[in-house]
Amino acid sequence: MKRIPIVVDMPTVKGCEVSQCVYNTDAACHAKAITIGDMDQPGCDTFFSASSSHAKSLQQAGVGACKMSDCKFNEDYECAAPEIMVGLQKNSAKCITYAR
Repeated sequence: MKRIPIVVDMPTVKGCEVSQCVYNTDAACHAKAITIGDMDQPGCDTFFSASSSHAKSLQQAGVGACKMSDCKFNEDYECAAPEIMVGLQKNSAKCITYAR
């Protein structure tokens, strides 16, 4: 059976200021996709730190899902912003594009 690639149009992560994240290389996120929020806080649920970092990749992360239903960019639990920024707020990785 031949595999057909999935093409998904999603907002990109323009930049990430959370240097201790395993997916952060040169202030850019290189995860395939991230998830934002836990319904109370717009945290980056994909963030984690490890002793080694993710191999440098040319791919730019997208926003796969957003659990912040009160965000003005949220459309049916998906992000509709053209792009987002992730930064450190109160020692947590957060979507700083989040807005009510």
